[in-house]
Amino acid sequence: MGATPAEPSAATLMVDLIITLDGCASGEGWPGWWGLEGPEYLAWLQQEAGQERTYLMGAKTYRLMSGMSNDAAAAGTEYGADERASLTGLASVPKVVFSATLTAPLTWPNSQLVAGDAVEAVRQLKQGHAGLLSTLGSLSLCRSLVAADLVDRFRLVVFPLITGRTGSERIFDGYPDVALEMVDSRTLDGRLQLLEYIPHPIA
Repeated sequence: MGATPAEPSAATLMVDLIITLDGCASGEGWPGWWGLEGPEYLAWLQQEAGQERTYLMGAKTYRLMSGMSNDAAAAGTEYGADERASLTGLASVPKVVFSATLTAPLTWPNSQLVAGDAVEAVRQLKQGHAGLLSTLGSLSLCRSLVAADLVDRFRLVVFPLITGRTGSERIFDGYPDVALEMVDSRTLDGRLQLLEYIPHPIA
């Protein structure tokens, strides 16, 4: 009698965010990464871009990141070498874009458009996909995935800023209560805190 085939492993889903100390994703008048990106952080981003994964994002993030990736690949770009490598490397990574406003085919290479319910699509993707699924920006998508208890890992890079006057896009507004079990932490460039958790929703 033959052995029963093993069930395929479900993918690991990670919500991956950058954030100020007071919980904002951006601030009026501030540059990208709040101008605090350093060589260690940029090298880490480049290393992360080389890891096998599928990125999940919404339409706003798709438009922003595809534009930045295209700009970084152009001659005479304003980006530094490390920034250029991390941005252009995104073109070769598989990406799933959830949007009811974009139309196929998407122009950014290796991008698949999903027009239906994002939470249900991610639920099915987790079961039919091996490896790592990771969000890229897309705050409302992240919020929905956390609320649906689909997230296996929660990773933050905390920038040492309080943007009480200029901060926008408050990340955790609308989140459910979630307990976080820390599984990794490190400091980058002597100022950025990389924190990784396993989330445990509180009923």
